[in-house]
Amino acid sequence: MKNVDDLIESAAELADRGLSKGEIADELNVSRETASWLVERSGAATQAQNRSATGGPQDIHVDWSAVGRDSKRMGAIAEAMADLLAKHGEDVDLTVGIEKAGGPIATLVARELETDLSTYTPSKHQWEEGDIEELGGTFSRNFAGIRDRECYVVDDTITSGTTMRETIQAIRAEGGEPLACVVLADKQGLDELEGVPVYSLLQVISVGKEE
Repeated sequence: MKNVDDLIESAAELADRGLSKGEIADELNVSRETASWLVERSGAATQAQNRSATGGPQDIHVDWSAVGRDSKRMGAIAEAMADLLAKHGEDVDLTVGIEKAGGPIATLVARELETDLSTYTPSKHQWEEGDIEELGGTFSRNFAGIRDRECYVVDDTITSGTTMRETIQAIRAEGGEPLACVVLADKQGLDELEGVPVYSLLQVISVGKEE
């Protein structure tokens, strides 16, 4: 299990490789605010200073690499996720994966459900600082188009719900209709977003004493 020092080091490595803060948030399964805080702590601060750093955003890190590194485990997880979606009918012929991590999972889910595959790259992948509303996401032309189709939406985690909400809105802007969303882990405990049911294999909820 990673501690804060490990996450700070990982954020520094990803930043050195040229990833934006939004992409770092995606890679570490944390919010954009947490990713920004981790990158700032990885700057000129010493390791001792990192350990004593306080005041960071409240967040939960989800490490599902034990599943992600093994194709057989990924297949089993995708089968379970597909089962959560299957109740929404047999006529759905498109699964949309949210890049980056949602893409491989969506590929396996699409195979289980025998649907076409589309992928969406959210605006957070361009985000460094400032208003993310000024940015826009994109559907890959290498995969199936939305074309007014009903579809499922797949990602690895929901942190704040912003990316999933953006994807739902982008699908609707293309004339599509998302019938259900599914993720590995949901940090918000959501039942729906934008009127679309949300399913998860795990709901991760932080419980703490009120001051």
